[in-house]
Amino acid sequence: MSLSVPSLRRRALRLLRTSLFAQVACALVLGVVVGRLWPDVGTAVQLLGDGFVRLIKAVIAPLVFCVVVTGIAKAGNLRAFGRIGVKALLWFEVATTFALLIGLVAGNLVRPGAGMHVDPSRLDASAVDAKTGGGSLPSTSQFVLHSLPESAVGAFAENSLLQVLVLACLVGAALLHLGHTKVPAILPAVEQAQEVVFAVVGFVMRLAPLAVFGATAHLVGQYGLGVMSTYGKLIAVCYGVAVLFLALLAVALKAFTGLSLWKFVRYTREELVLALGTASSETVMPRMMQKLRHAGCRDDAVGLVLPTGYSFNLDGASIYLSVATLFMAQAVGVHLTIGQQITVVLMLMLTSKGMAGVPGSAFLALSATASALGVIPAGAVALLLGVDRVMDSMRVTTNLLGNCVAAFAVARWEGALDTARARKALTGEAVFVPEEQDDTAVAAASPGPHRAVRPVTETDSGHPVRAD
Repeated sequence: MSLSVPSLRRRALRLLRTSLFAQVACALVLGVVVGRLWPDVGTAVQLLGDGFVRLIKAVIAPLVFCVVVTGIAKAGNLRAFGRIGVKALLWFEVATTFALLIGLVAGNLVRPGAGMHVDPSRLDASAVDAKTGGGSLPSTSQFVLHSLPESAVGAFAENSLLQVLVLACLVGAALLHLGHTKVPAILPAVEQAQEVVFAVVGFVMRLAPLAVFGATAHLVGQYGLGVMSTYGKLIAVCYGVAVLFLALLAVALKAFTGLSLWKFVRYTREELVLALGTASSETVMPRMMQKLRHAGCRDDAVGLVLPTGYSFNLDGASIYLSVATLFMAQAVGVHLTIGQQITVVLMLMLTSKGMAGVPGSAFLALSATASALGVIPAGAVALLLGVDRVMDSMRVTTNLLGNCVAAFAVARWEGALDTARARKALTGEAVFVPEEQDDTAVAAASPGPHRAVRPVTETDSGHPVRAD
Protein backbone atom coordinates (compact mmCIF):
# COMPACT_ATOMS: atom_id res chain seq x y z
CA MET A 1 0.00 0.00 0.00
CA SER A 2 1.44 3.35 -1.02
CA LEU A 3 2.04 5.97 1.61
CA SER A 4 0.57 9.45 1.39
CA VAL A 5 2.76 12.52 1.05
CA PRO A 6 2.03 13.73 4.62
CA SER A 7 2.92 10.28 5.95
CA LEU A 8 6.22 10.28 4.08
CA ARG A 9 6.94 13.77 5.34
CA ARG A 10 6.28 12.71 8.94
CA ARG A 11 8.56 9.70 8.54
CA ALA A 12 11.32 11.87 7.08
CA LEU A 13 11.03 14.41 9.89
CA ARG A 14 11.04 11.65 12.51
CA LEU A 15 14.14 10.10 10.94
CA LEU A 16 15.87 13.48 10.86
CA ARG A 17 14.95 14.08 14.50
CA THR A 18 16.03 10.68 15.84
CA SER A 19 18.90 9.54 13.59
CA LEU A 20 22.36 11.03 14.13
CA PHE A 21 23.42 9.58 10.77
CA ALA A 22 20.64 11.45 8.94
CA GLN A 23 21.44 14.69 10.77
CA VAL A 24 25.16 14.48 10.03
CA ALA A 25 24.59 13.50 6.37
CA CYS A 26 22.26 16.48 5.87
CA ALA A 27 24.78 18.78 7.56
CA LEU A 28 27.50 17.46 5.25
CA VAL A 29 25.47 18.25 2.12
CA LEU A 30 24.43 21.65 3.47
CA GLY A 31 28.05 22.46 4.29
CA VAL A 32 29.14 21.71 0.70
CA VAL A 33 26.37 23.94 -0.70
CA VAL A 34 27.10 26.85 1.65
CA GLY A 35 30.86 26.62 1.15
CA ARG A 36 30.44 26.54 -2.64
CA LEU A 37 27.94 29.42 -2.88
CA TRP A 38 29.09 31.62 0.01
CA PRO A 39 32.79 30.97 0.79
CA ASP A 40 32.94 33.80 3.34
CA VAL A 41 30.13 32.24 5.34
CA GLY A 42 32.00 28.92 5.22
CA THR A 43 35.04 30.54 6.80
CA ALA A 44 32.90 32.23 9.44
CA VAL A 45 31.32 28.97 10.63
CA GLN A 46 34.64 27.15 10.94
CA LEU A 47 34.53 27.69 14.71
CA LEU A 48 31.61 25.22 14.93
CA GLY A 49 33.82 22.37 13.83
CA ASP A 50 36.86 23.54 15.79
CA GLY A 51 34.83 23.97 18.97
CA PHE A 52 33.35 20.47 18.70
CA VAL A 53 36.79 18.90 18.25
CA ARG A 54 38.07 20.75 21.32
CA LEU A 55 35.16 19.51 23.45
CA ILE A 56 35.68 15.90 22.39
CA LYS A 57 39.44 16.07 22.96
CA ALA A 58 38.77 17.35 26.48
CA VAL A 59 37.18 14.01 27.49
CA ILE A 60 39.40 11.56 25.57
CA ALA A 61 42.23 11.41 28.12
CA PRO A 62 40.02 10.72 31.18
CA LEU A 63 37.98 8.24 29.15
CA VAL A 64 41.04 6.25 28.05
CA PHE A 65 42.35 6.28 31.62
CA CYS A 66 39.09 4.95 33.09
CA VAL A 67 38.55 2.27 30.42
CA VAL A 68 42.12 0.93 30.68
CA VAL A 69 42.18 0.91 34.50
CA THR A 70 38.85 -0.91 34.76
CA GLY A 71 39.83 -3.24 31.92
CA ILE A 72 43.04 -4.34 33.67
CA ALA A 73 41.39 -4.60 37.07
CA LYS A 74 38.48 -6.67 35.78
CA ALA A 75 40.67 -8.92 33.62
CA GLY A 76 42.61 -9.81 36.75
CA ASN A 77 45.68 -10.81 34.74
CA LEU A 78 48.47 -8.38 34.00
CA ARG A 79 50.25 -10.89 31.78
CA ALA A 80 47.19 -11.09 29.54
CA PHE A 81 47.21 -7.32 29.23
CA GLY A 82 50.89 -7.41 28.29
CA ARG A 83 50.18 -10.04 25.64
CA ILE A 84 47.46 -7.82 24.18
CA GLY A 85 49.95 -4.96 23.92
CA VAL A 86 52.61 -7.06 22.19
CA LYS A 87 50.11 -8.58 19.76
CA ALA A 88 48.70 -5.13 18.98
CA LEU A 89 52.14 -3.73 18.16
CA LEU A 90 52.89 -6.72 15.90
CA TRP A 91 49.61 -6.20 14.06
CA PHE A 92 50.26 -2.45 13.74
CA GLU A 93 53.73 -2.94 12.27
CA VAL A 94 52.58 -5.50 9.70
CA ALA A 95 49.56 -3.39 8.69
CA THR A 96 51.43 -0.09 8.28
CA THR A 97 54.34 -1.72 6.42
CA PHE A 98 51.88 -3.37 4.04
CA ALA A 99 50.11 -0.03 3.51
CA LEU A 100 53.44 1.62 2.64
CA LEU A 101 54.32 -1.15 0.18
CA ILE A 102 51.05 -1.16 -1.75
CA GLY A 103 51.24 2.64 -1.89
CA LEU A 104 54.68 2.42 -3.52
CA VAL A 105 53.51 -0.26 -5.97
CA ALA A 106 50.52 1.85 -7.01
CA GLY A 107 52.68 4.97 -7.31
CA ASN A 108 55.08 3.15 -9.63
CA LEU A 109 52.31 1.67 -11.77
CA VAL A 110 50.11 4.76 -12.18
CA ARG A 111 52.82 7.47 -11.84
CA PRO A 112 50.53 10.32 -10.66
CA GLY A 113 53.25 12.99 -10.92
CA ALA A 114 54.57 12.06 -14.36
CA GLY A 115 54.42 14.77 -17.00
CA MET A 116 54.17 17.72 -14.60
CA HIS A 117 57.75 18.91 -15.34
CA VAL A 118 57.92 21.14 -12.27
CA ASP A 119 60.95 23.42 -11.89
CA PRO A 120 62.11 23.00 -8.24
CA SER A 121 63.63 26.49 -8.19
CA ARG A 122 60.16 28.00 -8.60
CA LEU A 123 58.74 26.27 -5.53
CA ASP A 124 58.34 28.19 -2.28
CA ALA A 125 59.58 26.03 0.59
CA SER A 126 58.67 28.73 3.12
CA ALA A 127 55.00 27.84 2.66
CA VAL A 128 55.75 24.42 4.13
CA ASP A 129 57.48 26.02 7.12
CA ALA A 130 54.37 28.12 7.72
CA LYS A 131 52.22 24.98 7.61
CA THR A 132 54.41 23.05 10.06
CA GLY A 133 55.47 25.95 12.26
CA GLY A 134 59.11 25.19 11.44
CA GLY A 135 59.02 22.13 13.71
CA SER A 136 60.34 18.62 13.20
CA LEU A 137 59.26 15.08 13.94
CA PRO A 138 60.72 13.54 17.09
CA SER A 139 63.47 10.95 16.79
CA THR A 140 62.81 7.40 17.91
CA SER A 141 64.43 8.00 21.29
CA GLN A 142 62.55 11.28 21.74
CA PHE A 143 59.27 9.57 20.81
CA VAL A 144 59.83 6.81 23.37
CA LEU A 145 60.87 9.30 26.06
CA HIS A 146 57.88 11.56 25.34
CA SER A 147 55.52 8.61 25.76
CA LEU A 148 56.60 8.39 29.42
CA PRO A 149 54.81 10.92 31.65
CA GLU A 150 56.91 13.53 33.42
CA SER A 151 53.89 14.63 35.41
CA ALA A 152 50.60 12.87 36.05
CA VAL A 153 48.73 16.16 35.72
CA GLY A 154 50.76 17.15 32.66
CA ALA A 155 49.79 13.98 30.79
CA PHE A 156 46.12 14.93 31.06
CA ALA A 157 46.72 18.65 30.53
CA GLU A 158 48.66 18.04 27.31
CA ASN A 159 46.14 15.41 26.18
CA SER A 160 49.00 12.98 25.48
CA LEU A 161 47.26 9.64 24.95
CA LEU A 162 50.40 7.52 25.20
CA GLN A 163 51.35 9.11 28.52
CA VAL A 164 47.81 8.67 29.84
CA LEU A 165 47.92 5.07 28.67
CA VAL A 166 51.16 4.44 30.59
CA LEU A 167 49.66 5.99 33.74
CA ALA A 168 46.51 3.89 33.36
CA CYS A 169 48.56 0.70 32.99
CA LEU A 170 50.51 1.53 36.15
CA VAL A 171 47.35 2.27 38.14
CA GLY A 172 45.63 -0.87 36.86
CA ALA A 173 48.68 -2.96 37.73
CA ALA A 174 48.78 -1.43 41.22
CA LEU A 175 45.11 -2.32 41.77
CA LEU A 176 45.82 -5.92 40.78
CA HIS A 177 48.87 -6.04 43.05
CA LEU A 178 47.11 -4.61 46.12
CA GLY A 179 43.88 -6.51 45.59
CA HIS A 180 40.31 -5.29 45.96
CA THR A 181 40.33 -5.89 49.73
CA LYS A 182 42.94 -3.19 50.37
CA VAL A 183 41.47 -0.56 48.05
CA PRO A 184 37.81 -1.54 47.78
CA ALA A 185 36.46 1.89 46.86
CA ILE A 186 38.87 2.77 44.03
CA LEU A 187 37.51 0.61 41.20
CA PRO A 188 33.83 1.58 41.69
CA ALA A 189 34.89 5.23 41.75
CA VAL A 190 36.76 4.83 38.45
CA GLU A 191 33.76 3.07 36.92
CA GLN A 192 31.46 5.87 38.05
CA ALA A 193 33.87 8.45 36.59
CA GLN A 194 33.76 6.51 33.32
CA GLU A 195 29.97 6.71 33.29
CA VAL A 196 30.16 10.47 33.84
CA VAL A 197 32.58 10.87 30.93
CA PHE A 198 30.33 8.85 28.64
CA ALA A 199 27.40 11.06 29.68
CA VAL A 200 29.43 14.15 28.75
CA VAL A 201 30.24 12.55 25.39
CA GLY A 202 26.50 12.06 24.86
CA PHE A 203 25.84 15.75 25.46
CA VAL A 204 28.63 16.84 23.10
CA MET A 205 27.58 14.40 20.36
CA ARG A 206 24.31 16.29 20.00
CA LEU A 207 26.37 19.11 18.49
CA ALA A 208 27.88 16.81 15.83
CA PRO A 209 25.69 18.03 12.92
CA LEU A 210 26.69 21.65 13.60
CA ALA A 211 30.35 20.61 13.71
CA VAL A 212 30.13 18.77 10.38
CA PHE A 213 28.36 21.71 8.76
CA GLY A 214 31.01 24.19 9.96
CA ALA A 215 34.01 22.03 9.01
CA THR A 216 32.64 21.11 5.56
CA ALA A 217 31.58 24.64 4.68
CA HIS A 218 35.04 25.93 5.62
CA LEU A 219 36.81 23.23 3.60
CA VAL A 220 34.81 23.85 0.42
CA GLY A 221 34.87 27.62 0.89
CA GLN A 222 38.64 27.81 1.36
CA TYR A 223 39.85 25.21 -1.13
CA GLY A 224 36.96 25.02 -3.58
CA LEU A 225 36.25 22.07 -5.81
CA GLY A 226 38.87 22.98 -8.42
CA VAL A 227 41.59 21.15 -6.54
CA MET A 228 39.89 17.89 -7.56
CA SER A 229 40.72 18.53 -11.22
CA THR A 230 44.22 19.89 -10.58
CA TYR A 231 45.35 16.92 -8.50
CA GLY A 232 42.81 14.42 -9.83
CA LYS A 233 45.31 11.67 -10.63
CA LEU A 234 47.04 11.84 -7.24
CA ILE A 235 43.70 11.88 -5.40
CA ALA A 236 42.42 8.94 -7.46
CA VAL A 237 45.55 6.87 -6.72
CA CYS A 238 45.46 7.53 -2.96
CA TYR A 239 41.75 6.82 -2.64
CA GLY A 240 42.00 3.77 -4.91
CA VAL A 241 44.84 2.32 -2.84
CA ALA A 242 42.86 3.02 0.33
CA VAL A 243 39.86 1.09 -1.04
CA LEU A 244 42.15 -1.81 -2.00
CA PHE A 245 43.76 -1.78 1.44
CA LEU A 246 40.36 -1.78 3.16
CA ALA A 247 39.30 -4.72 0.96
CA LEU A 248 42.37 -6.62 2.14
CA LEU A 249 41.56 -5.65 5.73
CA ALA A 250 38.06 -7.05 5.20
CA VAL A 251 39.59 -10.36 4.10
CA ALA A 252 41.89 -10.36 7.13
CA LEU A 253 38.99 -9.57 9.48
CA LYS A 254 36.92 -12.38 7.98
CA ALA A 255 39.82 -14.83 8.29
CA PHE A 256 40.66 -13.88 11.90
CA THR A 257 37.20 -13.41 13.35
CA GLY A 258 34.58 -14.45 10.81
CA LEU A 259 33.11 -10.93 10.93
CA SER A 260 32.19 -8.70 7.99
CA LEU A 261 33.87 -5.31 7.59
CA TRP A 262 30.94 -4.08 5.49
CA LYS A 263 28.52 -4.89 8.30
CA PHE A 264 30.83 -3.09 10.72
CA VAL A 265 30.79 -0.03 8.43
CA ARG A 266 26.98 -0.04 8.51
CA TYR A 267 27.09 -0.53 12.28
CA THR A 268 29.36 2.54 12.70
CA ARG A 269 28.05 4.66 9.82
CA GLU A 270 27.20 7.58 12.12
CA GLU A 271 30.74 7.72 13.50
CA LEU A 272 32.34 7.34 10.06
CA VAL A 273 30.32 10.19 8.55
CA LEU A 274 31.14 12.38 11.55
CA ALA A 275 34.86 11.58 11.21
CA LEU A 276 34.69 12.41 7.49
CA GLY A 277 32.88 15.68 8.12
CA THR A 278 35.26 16.91 10.82
CA ALA A 279 38.39 15.32 9.26
CA SER A 280 39.33 13.98 12.69
CA SER A 281 39.17 10.41 13.96
CA GLU A 282 39.59 11.64 17.54
CA THR A 283 36.06 13.07 17.50
CA VAL A 284 34.61 9.55 17.33
CA MET A 285 37.03 7.67 19.58
CA PRO A 286 34.69 7.63 22.61
CA ARG A 287 31.74 6.34 20.57
CA MET A 288 33.94 3.79 18.77
CA MET A 289 35.12 2.46 22.12
CA GLN A 290 31.50 2.07 23.19
CA LYS A 291 30.52 0.30 19.99
CA LEU A 292 33.50 -2.06 20.06
CA ARG A 293 32.64 -3.03 23.63
CA HIS A 294 29.01 -3.52 22.64
CA ALA A 295 30.21 -5.71 19.74
CA GLY A 296 31.90 -8.19 22.07
CA CYS A 297 35.45 -6.84 22.48
CA ARG A 298 36.64 -7.08 26.07
CA ASP A 299 37.29 -3.80 27.88
CA ASP A 300 41.05 -4.30 28.26
CA ALA A 301 41.46 -5.06 24.53
CA VAL A 302 39.47 -1.98 23.48
CA GLY A 303 41.16 0.26 26.04
CA LEU A 304 44.66 -0.68 24.92
CA VAL A 305 44.41 -1.36 21.18
CA LEU A 306 42.30 1.58 20.00
CA PRO A 307 44.16 4.47 21.73
CA THR A 308 47.57 2.94 20.94
CA GLY A 309 46.56 2.59 17.30
CA TYR A 310 46.08 6.35 17.06
CA SER A 311 49.87 6.67 17.35
CA PHE A 312 51.17 3.39 15.91
CA ASN A 313 48.62 2.28 13.30
CA LEU A 314 48.22 5.15 10.83
CA ASP A 315 47.42 3.05 7.76
CA GLY A 316 45.83 5.87 5.76
CA ALA A 317 48.72 8.20 6.50
CA SER A 318 51.19 5.49 5.44
CA ILE A 319 49.43 5.11 2.08
CA TYR A 320 49.47 8.86 1.53
CA LEU A 321 53.15 9.25 2.49
CA SER A 322 54.39 6.53 0.13
CA VAL A 323 52.31 7.72 -2.85
CA ALA A 324 53.14 11.38 -2.15
CA THR A 325 56.89 10.66 -2.06
CA LEU A 326 56.76 9.11 -5.54
CA PHE A 327 54.49 11.94 -6.72
CA MET A 328 57.08 14.55 -5.66
CA ALA A 329 59.91 12.67 -7.36
CA GLN A 330 57.97 12.18 -10.60
CA ALA A 331 56.79 15.81 -10.65
CA VAL A 332 60.35 17.20 -10.54
CA GLY A 333 61.72 14.53 -12.90
CA VAL A 334 63.70 12.44 -10.38
CA HIS A 335 63.87 8.67 -10.86
CA LEU A 336 64.03 6.66 -7.64
CA THR A 337 65.84 3.34 -7.80
CA ILE A 338 64.60 0.20 -6.04
CA GLY A 339 67.19 0.75 -3.32
CA GLN A 340 66.02 4.31 -2.77
CA GLN A 341 62.41 3.18 -2.58
CA ILE A 342 63.34 0.59 0.04
CA THR A 343 64.96 3.45 1.96
CA VAL A 344 61.66 5.35 1.65
CA VAL A 345 59.79 2.43 3.25
CA LEU A 346 62.30 2.12 6.09
CA MET A 347 62.24 5.87 6.72
CA LEU A 348 58.47 6.09 6.72
CA MET A 349 58.17 3.05 9.00
CA LEU A 350 59.94 5.15 11.63
CA THR A 351 58.64 8.65 10.92
CA SER A 352 54.99 7.57 10.62
CA LYS A 353 55.05 6.35 14.25
CA GLY A 354 55.85 9.83 15.56
CA MET A 355 53.26 11.73 13.53
CA ALA A 356 50.31 11.72 15.91
CA GLY A 357 49.64 15.10 17.51
CA VAL A 358 52.40 16.95 15.60
CA PRO A 359 51.16 19.95 13.53
CA GLY A 360 51.82 19.45 9.80
CA SER A 361 53.20 15.98 10.54
CA ALA A 362 52.66 14.69 6.99
CA PHE A 363 54.80 17.51 5.56
CA LEU A 364 57.45 16.97 8.21
CA ALA A 365 57.61 13.25 7.41
CA LEU A 366 57.83 13.95 3.67
CA SER A 367 60.53 16.60 4.21
CA ALA A 368 62.55 14.20 6.37
CA THR A 369 62.23 11.47 3.73
CA ALA A 370 63.27 13.82 0.92
CA SER A 371 66.30 14.99 2.93
CA ALA A 372 67.32 11.40 3.70
CA LEU A 373 67.19 10.42 0.02
CA GLY A 374 69.15 13.50 -1.02
CA VAL A 375 67.75 13.52 -4.57
CA ILE A 376 64.29 15.11 -4.12
CA PRO A 377 64.41 18.92 -3.62
CA ALA A 378 63.03 19.98 -0.24
CA GLY A 379 60.79 22.54 -1.94
CA ALA A 380 58.92 19.75 -3.75
CA VAL A 381 56.89 19.18 -0.58
CA ALA A 382 55.13 22.47 -1.35
CA LEU A 383 53.42 20.75 -4.30
CA LEU A 384 51.19 18.94 -1.82
CA LEU A 385 49.93 21.99 0.08
CA GLY A 386 46.85 22.40 -2.08
CA VAL A 387 45.73 18.78 -1.88
CA ASP A 388 46.61 17.82 1.70
CA ARG A 389 43.26 18.80 3.19
CA VAL A 390 41.39 16.77 0.56
CA MET A 391 43.42 13.72 1.59
CA ASP A 392 42.20 14.00 5.18
CA SER A 393 39.02 12.08 4.40
CA MET A 394 41.01 9.14 3.04
CA ARG A 395 43.49 9.17 5.90
CA VAL A 396 40.86 9.51 8.63
CA THR A 397 38.62 6.74 7.30
CA THR A 398 41.45 4.29 6.66
CA ASN A 399 43.15 5.00 9.98
CA LEU A 400 39.88 4.58 11.87
CA LEU A 401 38.77 1.35 10.21
CA GLY A 402 42.31 -0.03 10.44
CA ASN A 403 42.34 0.52 14.20
CA CYS A 404 38.90 -1.04 14.64
CA VAL A 405 39.90 -4.11 12.63
CA ALA A 406 43.03 -4.33 14.77
CA ALA A 407 40.90 -4.24 17.94
CA PHE A 408 38.73 -7.12 16.69
CA ALA A 409 41.70 -9.16 15.44
CA VAL A 410 43.83 -8.74 18.57
CA ALA A 411 40.83 -9.43 20.83
CA ARG A 412 40.15 -12.64 18.91
CA TRP A 413 43.84 -13.56 19.02
CA GLU A 414 43.84 -13.17 22.80
CA GLY A 415 40.47 -14.91 23.30
CA ALA A 416 38.89 -11.61 24.40
CA LEU A 417 36.18 -11.47 21.71
CA ASP A 418 32.63 -12.74 22.06
CA THR A 419 32.00 -13.55 18.38
CA ALA A 420 28.34 -14.47 18.89
CA ARG A 421 27.66 -11.11 20.48
CA ALA A 422 29.68 -9.38 17.74
CA ARG A 423 27.54 -10.96 15.01
CA LYS A 424 24.34 -9.88 16.77
CA ALA A 425 25.63 -6.33 17.08
CA LEU A 426 26.76 -6.06 13.46
CA THR A 427 23.52 -7.48 12.09
CA GLY A 428 21.37 -5.25 14.29
CA GLU A 429 19.93 -8.04 16.46
CA ALA A 430 21.52 -6.44 19.53
CA VAL A 431 20.63 -2.76 19.16
CA PHE A 432 23.34 -0.35 20.29
CA VAL A 433 22.17 2.17 22.89
CA PRO A 434 24.79 4.75 23.94
CA GLU A 435 25.65 4.29 27.60
CA GLU A 436 24.76 7.86 28.43
CA GLN A 437 21.21 7.27 27.15
CA ASP A 438 20.46 3.95 28.89
CA ASP A 439 19.14 5.26 32.18
CA THR A 440 17.28 8.14 30.56
CA ALA A 441 15.54 5.83 28.13
CA VAL A 442 14.57 3.37 30.86
CA ALA A 443 13.32 6.14 33.14
CA ALA A 444 11.21 7.61 30.37
CA ALA A 445 9.62 4.21 29.76
CA SER A 446 8.79 3.69 33.43
CA PRO A 447 5.71 5.68 34.60
CA GLY A 448 6.10 4.90 38.31
CA PRO A 449 8.44 6.49 40.84
CA HIS A 450 10.68 3.42 40.80
CA ARG A 451 12.74 2.94 37.69
CA ALA A 452 12.48 -0.41 35.95
CA VAL A 453 15.78 -2.13 35.32
CA ARG A 454 16.24 -4.67 32.56
CA PRO A 455 17.73 -7.98 33.70
CA VAL A 456 21.42 -8.45 33.17
CA THR A 457 23.15 -11.63 32.09
CA GLU A 458 26.77 -12.42 31.35
CA THR A 459 28.36 -14.10 28.37
CA ASP A 460 31.19 -16.59 28.65
CA SER A 461 33.71 -13.78 28.21
CA GLY A 462 32.33 -11.87 31.21
CA HIS A 463 30.54 -9.10 29.31
CA PRO A 464 27.33 -7.83 30.91
CA VAL A 465 24.50 -7.97 28.39
CA ARG A 466 21.04 -6.59 28.99
CA ALA A 467 18.39 -9.17 28.24
CA ASP A 468 15.83 -7.63 25.89
